[in-house]
Amino acid sequence: MKILLIAATAGEIQPFREYLHADKKQMAPDTYMLNSSTIEIQVTGIGPVATAFNLGRLLTSYKYDLMIQAGVGGSFDRSIPLGDVVLVNNDCFADMGAEDHDNFLDIFEMGLIGKDEAPFSNGCLPAPELPWDIFSNVKAVKGITVSMVSGNSNTIQRLAATYGAVTESMEGAAMHYACRIAGVPFVQLRAISNYVEPRDKSKWQMGKAIKALNETLQSLANKL
Repeated sequence: MKILLIAATAGEIQPFREYLHADKKQMAPDTYMLNSSTIEIQVTGIGPVATAFNLGRLLTSYKYDLMIQAGVGGSFDRSIPLGDVVLVNNDCFADMGAEDHDNFLDIFEMGLIGKDEAPFSNGCLPAPELPWDIFSNVKAVKGITVSMVSGNSNTIQRLAATYGAVTESMEGAAMHYACRIAGVPFVQLRAISNYVEPRDKSKWQMGKAIKALNETLQSLANKL
């Protein structure tokens, strides 16, 4: 099985890279052997545009059996402890549309595209059912993707009410979009670094989230 692991930034997966370099056979730059599988690592950049561009480039050049997107993200759900890792099994673009005075219209409400027009399903981008049970112990949640991280109470209330999502990231839906078009099985892993609230970085637990994310990746690597 050929696996592609992507992250928006190198720092989010640096501990896992170091683990692979020290413990696994290197086949090529940033490509390692995991039992009968290989895992390739790519940093695809911050935000949906960079993610989509780089995945478009990769997916037209190589065929992968599984893509894993790993990163940190915010949570609307305060019952999830900071540092926990979740699996985002459905994601959508939450700020792609138009402002209509005090209201927001998404691209479906604007009539630009149908909610079930490929690759969308009811306006979102669900992940496929995977034939492997290695992710069964990771809590599955719904996510949203934005180009501007939410830090305004009115925006946060609107997003929470509209989408009922647990996580917020800047790249998830772009990966779901690309993989659904390309027909590549995929999974999105997010470690919760902060709650989605008016911005206060003093409350964030980035180090704890990155540590948990990389421990999860290492555990998964040993199962593949």
